[in-house]
Amino acid sequence: MILSHRESAALARVFALLAEGLDEREVRLEVGRALLDLLQADQFASYVWNQALGRFDDGVWLHMQPANLARYEQWYQFRDPITFALQARRHATPVSAVMPHPELARTEFFNDFLARDGLHWGINLHAFDGSGCGRALGDLRIWRARHRREFDGHDKALLDLVEPAFICALRRAGLRPGQVAALAAPVAPPVAQAAAAAAAPAYILSPRELEVAHRVARGLTDKAIARELGISVSSVRTYLRRLAQKSGAQRRAGVAALVGYGSTPTPPHAP
Repeated sequence: MILSHRESAALARVFALLAEGLDEREVRLEVGRALLDLLQADQFASYVWNQALGRFDDGVWLHMQPANLARYEQWYQFRDPITFALQARRHATPVSAVMPHPELARTEFFNDFLARDGLHWGINLHAFDGSGCGRALGDLRIWRARHRREFDGHDKALLDLVEPAFICALRRAGLRPGQVAALAAPVAPPVAQAAAAAAAPAYILSPRELEVAHRVARGLTDKAIARELGISVSSVRTYLRRLAQKSGAQRRAGVAALVGYGSTPTPPHAP
């Protein structure tokens, strides 16, 4: 994946925000603000799925009318033809992947809700705490105006890079200070000892260290990490040494645990 200078700088800002220890609403709102810049998008909203009530709650948004969002919360979310399909994907997905735009444009949801704020092309990321029946942590709903281009594979790949750190930040935000060690979720010895020593690893790591840790969690080799990040293999190994020094993680599984993966890293692209 090749990033422009602008994208590299914007992505670094996203990771820096995710490392700041913001509260849960601030994580979603401020990351949304940074993602509008990264993806050159226009509107943003984020909700948390409330399983008990069967609805999306606790909304935050940018560049949308509060009155329009109130209509969504009270009426249109129950007549939404796309969001549940996007939520089922569990990873970054363009809206057109679940409903072609000409079909969406004929719906009440589009004409009476989305179009009121100029939302035309969309992409969603729905974050879950673990796989399977994991708890919904929050989502990112990013939209572009009609005059812009549709979201594509490059945009999805950028959000795939952000997803593990976003999940980790939301998990950390939901914990009391004494629970931060739970970020390293159950892992088998001897990784557990290294993960516990890392207690609050995500917010002491630099953006580049986070990028390397994410790719380790995806199971990439040093050479593959170097190729994706556009750096040398020796630089990758330098970052790995720094991660080990900061966290006490002596094996790759321990590095994976720093960004919320267990002892057997699961690629973010897995269904």
